[in-house]
Amino acid sequence: MTTATPPYRVTPARVLRSEWHKLWTLRSTWINLAATAALTLAMGIGVSAAYDGSGGGGMDTVVFVLLGTQFATINLAVLGILATAGEYSTGQIRATMTAVPRRLPVLWSKAAVLAAAAFPLCLWTNLLTFPLAQAFLGDTDQSASLGDPGVLRGLAGNAAGLTLLTVLALCLGAVTRSVPLAIGAYIGLLMILPEVLTMLPYAFVDDAVDHFPAQALQTLTATDTASPGTALLALALWAAAALAAAATTLRRRDV
Repeated sequence: MTTATPPYRVTPARVLRSEWHKLWTLRSTWINLAATAALTLAMGIGVSAAYDGSGGGGMDTVVFVLLGTQFATINLAVLGILATAGEYSTGQIRATMTAVPRRLPVLWSKAAVLAAAAFPLCLWTNLLTFPLAQAFLGDTDQSASLGDPGVLRGLAGNAAGLTLLTVLALCLGAVTRSVPLAIGAYIGLLMILPEVLTMLPYAFVDDAVDHFPAQALQTLTATDTASPGTALLALALWAAAALAAAATTLRRRDV
């Protein structure tokens, strides 16, 4: 007896294509990415146009120009959280997991699709923001060009860091299955927990905080950092740990 070939077979490529289509058919994706680019650009140009050469405090040039990254870290995190926790809130996750019973390919595909969307956007936004901002900084201590040592690395490092933070946020959404809880956990990890830990009177705590996500991102962005590889590794490990937690949660919990 011959067994009929099933008309539909789940493959990694099909899951990836499905998640890609799902991401780009949402209006919120376009709004979020447009807002991320616009805020980064507007903040960079705005602070540069208003800068009179005083009050810079010795801030690194790329960090100064990319102050809009503060908005990007939240905007992209919301996009990542909606990609996972948003499906639980709407109930769409049931259809997704019914179509892909093994579950984990969905997580890998969501992370890959989100990274493929976030990195080019952040990189091109940074490459556009920097020269436009420098048009106002020519006679100040923040003057620099794309060819200066560390500038291109800082711009690319910032884009890579933001991408890893977006994947981290996606995984928090998968673990908590709640948009508000995931956003709260993300903000707590990036902004609140490091500040609390630095109040402890232990030197090793300060060293550990330097490798927290927000601090590692700033290190990656700076042109004069001595250890960009360490900062990138720290962010990659945070993202990997979050992916492992999300994968474990996805396998063990019912939808």
